[in-house]
Parts: sequence; structure tokens; C-alpha cells
Amino acid sequence: METVKLNSRGPDVALLQSVLNRLGFNTGTVDGFFGARTQNGVIRFQRSVGLTPDGIAGPNTWEALEPYIMGYVTHTVRRGDTLFRLARQYKTSVTAIETANPDAEADNLQIGQRLIIPLRDGVVLTNIPYTSEILRKNIDGLKARYPFLRVGSVGKSVNGQDIPYLVFGEGPVKVGYNASHHANEWITTPVLMKFTEQMCRAYALGTSLGESDVSSLWKRTTFYIIPMVNPDGVDLVTGRYGPGSKEYVGARSLNTNLPFPEGWKANILGTDLNLNYPAGWDEARRIKFEQGFTRPGPRDFVGTSPLSEPETKAMAAFTEEQDFRLILAYHTQGEIIFWKYLDYNPKNSLQIARRFSEVSGYSVEETPYTSGFAGYKDWFIQTRNRPGYTIECGRGVNPLPISQFNEIYRDNLGILLLGGELAE
Repeated sequence: METVKLNSRGPDVALLQSVLNRLGFNTGTVDGFFGARTQNGVIRFQRSVGLTPDGIAGPNTWEALEPYIMGYVTHTVRRGDTLFRLARQYKTSVTAIETANPDAEADNLQIGQRLIIPLRDGVVLTNIPYTSEILRKNIDGLKARYPFLRVGSVGKSVNGQDIPYLVFGEGPVKVGYNASHHANEWITTPVLMKFTEQMCRAYALGTSLGESDVSSLWKRTTFYIIPMVNPDGVDLVTGRYGPGSKEYVGARSLNTNLPFPEGWKANILGTDLNLNYPAGWDEARRIKFEQGFTRPGPRDFVGTSPLSEPETKAMAAFTEEQDFRLILAYHTQGEIIFWKYLDYNPKNSLQIARRFSEVSGYSVEETPYTSGFAGYKDWFIQTRNRPGYTIECGRGVNPLPISQFNEIYRDNLGILLLGGELAE
């Protein structure tokens, strides 16, 4: 994290504010602006941990905050330690410690042994701009707390960033959920990350989630979560690539009259990733060229050829490696479920879409012709002839405000669970 101080702005400031508020050092509204109230919160936190109270969040302050960002601390066992005492000391639970340390013997802790101690609060923050750096920290935190969670990389972005995936569940039925093909639709990333965290927690505790018995669902289905297909683009929109960075300057030179960077959907080179798949790509190109989208820009440029971008190439290869029975591609906005591509009609596809509609309140619609080609969902249906859905969350103008998160998550939890239950 960068050093931030009075009058700083950006996603690191929002993260700082959110974490300090969790800890009781009230900084006011999480707005990404480092004002006097945030400065006072930093000073009070610094005093509480024995740091020089200068009101600047530099390396030492971020190091002290790191456990509360990651969601755990590392404890070296001392004489007299028990799991019960450690749970009381760190205000967590014995079950959480046991889950994070599956090889630890509760009745035979060894002096000098290192234990992961999950903290009381969850890992995934849902009130801040969600950058690729936050995503990586959240994945590391969840992996530490839930060692049964598997993680990996689908491939690399234009800028060489990993496109991570997470896997949970043990069943023979595989489903694939992805988010943030479009940069300014990044609110979909914490939707999938919160779902991942809640599923792991429910499995560890043996509890249900929504209307689902998680233990049974875990045995039936394996979930593959790709939470941020377009990390470079997301970092542009959320402010990780700020003015003066080569990414910001390069994208700015390609921008049209759209608000910048808020109106940016494409990858960092100006290709709309959800128009870059080989499902009617030539028709998508004809339509978009007629609409004036003939060169790289913030939206609707289809690329130079199908799968011309590293992000789509990686997604296609990864999907081909797996045997997904159903996919969900998360976008914003409109509260719509798009279920069809051309005349393909995978078995039970419309029936599943209607069930999704029942639990979410979203409408079931066919994609308008001018937007109905070269998307990930279209390509999956064409190549697999299995149910695939684009879920358009929320309402308003992209990027949707993070204040919509709780409503969006509530509306989509049933879809996320049913996807695992209804896939065949």
C-alpha cells in the first residue's frame, strides 16, 4: 500500500478508512479522501500500537494494520497456550482456529509452533473500491483462514497481472462463475468474493447459507470462481492507476467523450473483452463498426480478431480445460438475466433462468440482437450447449455506487446457490 496522508485520495485511503472504522477509530464516511477526521483516526491507532503518532499512514502503520486487512494473525505457541485461551485472547472461536490449522493437535500444542489465528471480522470488505491489490490480499487472507480453499491463476492480463481463480466444493458437477469482464462493473467482484467467503465459513461451521445446506451442496458441486477477468481495467476505474501513470495516460489518449475513467469498460489496451470471444465475432464487428466503434477505446471495440487479448485467450483456455456444466458471467446493470445465444437451447436453460428470476426478482430476457454476439456467455453456449447466463446486477449508471452492494448481494445469493444446485 502507498503512503497516504492529509489530502491524499484514492483506493488506499478508502481501505485505510474502512479498516480503522472496523477497529473503532472512527474516520467518518469511507469516501477515499484523507481529511482531518481520517488523520485523527490514524493518530489514535498509531498511539494504540506504540507508533509515532504523525497521522501519516506509511510502511509501519500499514504493517500494523496488515492483520486486520488480511483477517488473521500468526501466533507462536508459548507455554500454557490452549486453543480456548487463544480464542479468548484474540476474540475469535476455537472452531475458526481449528479450521485454519487442520494439522494442529488441540491437546498437544508444541511450544514454538506457529498458528494462524483468524480474527473475528471477515476478510472481504464490501464498502471500498475493489482493486486487484485488494483482491490479492483477500484471496491470501481467505486461503489462510480456510486451507481447503484452492487458488490459482487462469492466466495473465496485458500488464502481466494474474487473473486468479478460487475453487471450493468437492462434487463431480463443476460450475464456473466470473466477474469484471468490464472494468467499470467491478462491483461484481466483491459479490463473488463475499459468496466465496460465506460458503467457506458455512462449510467450516456446518451451517446453511440462504436456503441451502452447504455440506450437501459441497459434496455435489465444485465451484470455480474467477472474480476479476480484467484487473488492469478495474485498476484504472478504481484509481489504482492514477493520473500520471502510463496506464492512465495511455487510456486517456484512447478515450472518447465518455467520463474518464468512470466510463471505461475495456481492457487497458481498449478492447471490450466481452466482445472478443469467437461466437459470431464477425457479426459483432459489423454491428460495432456500423455504430462507430472502429478502434481501441473505452467500450465496444471488438479487438483485431477473436481472442486477440490475453485475458480472453486465458479465459477460453481455462474454460476448455474444465467441464463446466453451467456458467454465470456477472455484469451490471439492469437486473436482467440473459439466457440465450441465437437458436441454441441447452437442456433446462430457460427453466433454470426462471428459477433464478424467482429468487432474485430479476427479469428473464433474450439479449438484444445488437449486443448478442462475441460474449463469454455466447461462446460457452455455442461450444458446450450447456446453460450459460449473463447476470446484469443493480440499476443506474456504471460504475454503480458501492452503496448498492448489500442489495445486489442479497438479490444474487439465491442465484449463486441455485447455480450449484441445478447444474447437471
